[in-house]
Amino acid sequence: MLLGIDIGSTTCKYVLADDSGKIIDKAYERHNTRQAEKVLEFLIKLEELYGLRAGRDRVYLTGSGAGQITKLIGGKFVQEVVAVSVAVEKLHPRVRFVSEIGGEDMKTIFIKEDGGKKSRQVYMQNVCAGGTGTFIEKCARKLGIDQQKLPTMGYIGYTLHRISSKCGIFAEADVNSLVKAGVPVEEIIASLFEAVVYQNLSQLTKGNTPLPEVLLLGGPNLFFRGLQEAWRHHLKELWKARGVGDFSEEEMQKLVYVPENSLFYASLGCIYTAMEEEEGGVYQGREKLEWWVKEGQYEEKLKEGKRGLVSSEEELEAFIKRYSDVISKGIQPRKVPEVIVGCDFGSTTAKAVCITPEKELVFSCYTMSRGNPIEDAKEIFRQIKEYLGSGRVLSLGITGYGKDLLKDVLGADVAIVETVAHATAGLHFFPDADCICDVGGVDVKIMILRQGSVVDFRLNSQCSSGNGAFLQGVAERFNIPLSQIAERAFSAKAIPNFTMGCGVFLQSDIVNQQRKGWQAEEILAGLCYVLPLNVWIYAGNINNLAQVGRKFILQGGTHRNLAVVKAQVDFIKSRVPDAEVYVHPYSGEAGAIGAALVALEHWQKTKSTRFRGFQTVENLEYVATTSKDTVCHWCPVNCQRTFIDVKLQEGEGRPWSKVPLPKGWVRLIVNNSCPKGLVEDEKELRVIKERMEKVKSSFPNVSEFVRKEAFRKLTRT
Repeated sequence: MLLGIDIGSTTCKYVLADDSGKIIDKAYERHNTRQAEKVLEFLIKLEELYGLRAGRDRVYLTGSGAGQITKLIGGKFVQEVVAVSVAVEKLHPRVRFVSEIGGEDMKTIFIKEDGGKKSRQVYMQNVCAGGTGTFIEKCARKLGIDQQKLPTMGYIGYTLHRISSKCGIFAEADVNSLVKAGVPVEEIIASLFEAVVYQNLSQLTKGNTPLPEVLLLGGPNLFFRGLQEAWRHHLKELWKARGVGDFSEEEMQKLVYVPENSLFYASLGCIYTAMEEEEGGVYQGREKLEWWVKEGQYEEKLKEGKRGLVSSEEELEAFIKRYSDVISKGIQPRKVPEVIVGCDFGSTTAKAVCITPEKELVFSCYTMSRGNPIEDAKEIFRQIKEYLGSGRVLSLGITGYGKDLLKDVLGADVAIVETVAHATAGLHFFPDADCICDVGGVDVKIMILRQGSVVDFRLNSQCSSGNGAFLQGVAERFNIPLSQIAERAFSAKAIPNFTMGCGVFLQSDIVNQQRKGWQAEEILAGLCYVLPLNVWIYAGNINNLAQVGRKFILQGGTHRNLAVVKAQVDFIKSRVPDAEVYVHPYSGEAGAIGAALVALEHWQKTKSTRFRGFQTVENLEYVATTSKDTVCHWCPVNCQRTFIDVKLQEGEGRPWSKVPLPKGWVRLIVNNSCPKGLVEDEKELRVIKERMEKVKSSFPNVSEFVRKEAFRKLTRT
């Protein structure tokens, strides 16, 4: 018998055939980063059911994870592109272009014929998961799309939006922006299919024209109907533009197609290569592979990487005992008649807390951000009203990215800069802290303190490395729930080396480590291990922690993950041996607590509030607009902004806007990537300038007038 095994970055496939090439059995299964274990499972099954025998049968292997396993079971390695090409040329002699999209790589193959001889030209992308099957699935999970529904979603007939597929991280940012703009998920998925095909045709053809017939291989091309539609649409347009032909829809179905066994072409190529060679690649049995799974890979990984986050069960127990309240402690609701409310409107969640005038925490709530600050506010205040009943709000403080947008809409008494809010919350519980490190979903804040005041701070919100969303995204890719990240990371006996720095490169690093056989829990442990380097050195640019101080406070939702806390504690103490490291008792709510404490100070001084009331917030009328007239043109990025127009009696309106707004309305602008996007266009700049000139004429600067007059007299003399 002949056995062809394809060990990819996310799946393992095999085809078992007799010596004439007739298929006896085949299988396609996800390995969940356990490549060696999955191949061993295949071999046991094939030996028991079909009599696969060492010393007699032959096995050829291919794929990114096949190198080490080939050495262990015998057989022969075939380069992946060669294997696919052999199968294509044997089964489809008329095909001239192949697109194969895998879990974490993409390849295109041009097959040219000259004088009866065929040549191949291959282009690959394998250093970033952007544009691959994993990339599509991850975005679909973010959108809450059921795995059963995704394959049925289409491309034709939907409005398309720009999504970068060159980089998975940038693509996620684009998807988040579209969600916040209220774009339907069907349009976002169609745009993802568009991005993947565009990435293939622009980057992986190098200016060459794909000629018919075209073969689509790999899981995404097979399973996603919309991706096939996008291929046919773009190739039809391309062939018409380049003079290849103007084909009908029926003809395109025949010229661009997914063949039977499209998932197994690399495995089939192994079979056909074995048939051509007639000898070699003899199967040596599974004993060495069994040893590798049980012992060998751990020993090899220790040489290449480092030991796990904990060296013994005793160390883990002692650590959990010291920091277990990180995940167990919560704000217990208690009814009181009057509260001060603090809200933190972040990029991924909105949180709120209620405190008494005596600074007691009596309630907390949160909601996942819907991308619309008005809806986030409505949901938060609905929960607060349900808790408070007939009680009264004495004062309202808000912080987070939405503070400036919502201050007047909600009638907040204070809108607090995030660093101030988080520093206030940290100092409330730890008044003698030297440093507060806040790691949130998409940003990192480090505040250095002296005598209870912030003397320096570092903020990083431009790179995903070191933040919670990056870690969560990797866990989702491995189908590991957020609540299990720490437990799985602690189970790793060895961890791979990851490079500190850019999140894009870190993504590539993960893909490469997977190919070497590192498993999900080991990769997660490695990411937890490197997170402090990204936080303190890469994001914070702090190389000498000893100069910062010795009492460190960790807060932010990411520090509810005990594996991250363990890595942080070990890193800090390796630099400052006598350091005291504490986790904020309410790390996820720290920003909201800080906002409430500042709002309390305001109430103590004024005994008044601007808060508009629960009924007003609930009844807020608004209109969201996303169109070509809302696009920002201040720079080449051309952000697709959303205008959220809210009905407020004192609103001045914007009659001069491309999207006119009558009096009695105010405009909130979201989905802008920089402060310039908060200004609509040159017309608004003129309006702002006119207002400033009116203020100047009403309140002239006397000293400036005297200075100019003196200068005139001086020049005359």
